[in-house]
Amino acid sequence: MKQIILIAVMLLSTMLYAQESTYKNVNVQQFENFKTAKEKTLLDVRTPKEFQDGHIKDAKNLNYFDKSFKSELEKLDKNIPVYVYCRSGGRSGKAMQMMKEMGFTTVYNLMGGYLSWSKNAK
Repeated sequence: MKQIILIAVMLLSTMLYAQESTYKNVNVQQFENFKTAKEKTLLDVRTPKEFQDGHIKDAKNLNYFDKSFKSELEKLDKNIPVYVYCRSGGRSGKAMQMMKEMGFTTVYNLMGGYLSWSKNAK
């Protein structure tokens, strides 16, 4: 009986953990969910020049190529969903993997990046 209870507890905790962590590559329509999210971090990981040339409103800019990038990520709340993008999805995909390893619970990477956003956003 104790073994059954132990297995049930382990299974339940595994299911709860799996539900809490989300790392997804999403299209523009899915990414737009940030607009209605109560808590979120909208993160642009392009260079400052790219950011100045155009960005999604209210995005925070952290340059992926900056030596302090990882330490700047550490300052973010890991329990608040992060919506991350770059120019075309490569840097932000790497940033999402880095955030996963750092313990962020929810990260959405915009496939096609800002190029896709600027063509398809509503």
